Amino acid sequence: MKIISRILLIAVIIATLVGCTKGPKGTKSNPITMYFVPSLEQNKLMSSGKIIEEALEELTGYEIESEVPTSYAAVVETMGVGRADVAWLPTYAYYLANKKYGAYATFQTVRHGLSEYRGQFITRANSEIKSIEDIQGKVIAYTDAASTSGYVIPSVLLAKNNIIPKEKIFVGGHDSAVRAVLEGKADVACTYWSPAIDGVPQDARKKLLTDVPDVFTKTKIVGFTDWIPNDNCTFRKDLPKDVADKLIEAINTFKETPEGKKAFKELYEVDGLKRVDDSAYDEIRETLEMIENKGLLKL
Repeated sequence: MKIISRILLIAVIIATLVGCTKGPKGTKSNPITMYFVPSLEQNKLMSSGKIIEEALEELTGYEIESEVPTSYAAVVETMGVGRADVAWLPTYAYYLANKKYGAYATFQTVRHGLSEYRGQFITRANSEIKSIEDIQGKVIAYTDAASTSGYVIPSVLLAKNNIIPKEKIFVGGHDSAVRAVLEGKADVACTYWSPAIDGVPQDARKKLLTDVPDVFTKTKIVGFTDWIPNDNCTFRKDLPKDVADKLIEAINTFKETPEGKKAFKELYEVDGLKRVDDSAYDEIRETLEMIENKGLLKL
């Protein structure tokens, strides 16, 4: 027993010493970690994320490391264990991070003057599917199980209307869901939607225009969800206040520069950022809590 006790004591001492080797938050030995959800192709996210990372480093003097994990849930959980200090989260992922770990919103994205968007159901243009009701018995492609417009809200809409797809597949990003329909892997896909500008659609299909120039004529929208508040920049609960304040000031400065506007546009099609607090998500929180309480969807 004495040997075991000594081993445990040594382990505690080593763990304490390792912990003490970390410098203050924002230093090389203890950098600020910033995570992006994999809602689009990873390489594109990392490229834009790196630009934001480097700009914030210059403005704050902090060491910052950015990363794109493999799933939305992974980003949420990293906040819970303190590995992620800052995360750019869609609405449902934010709901989870706030409910489980006390993470809080700092900025909300703005697209085309709107701080809300909708989910859409799309299918091939020549498909026999003409409405949401026609999804009964079909294969549906969702993005990620923690995606608000790519899974959660569309799934609830189907459940409320007793529409049961033949099969559901999770493909990752919104652009991947569109590809699943184009390639015949799914009959329907759920992705985000925003109003058209000058007649040009601004939904997830736009991300494929370079590879598939006729993506809009090859597909059609057959239904929408209700409106959803936009995604946000989330800070973990116990991020030191002086660090949080300095990051907020830096983001506020960078978002107004030409370089910042370009980086955020390339990141998540963001046109602007506005300061918000958790109350911006009160209404959708009520909806998600109702979903949980009624068992409409296992969240």
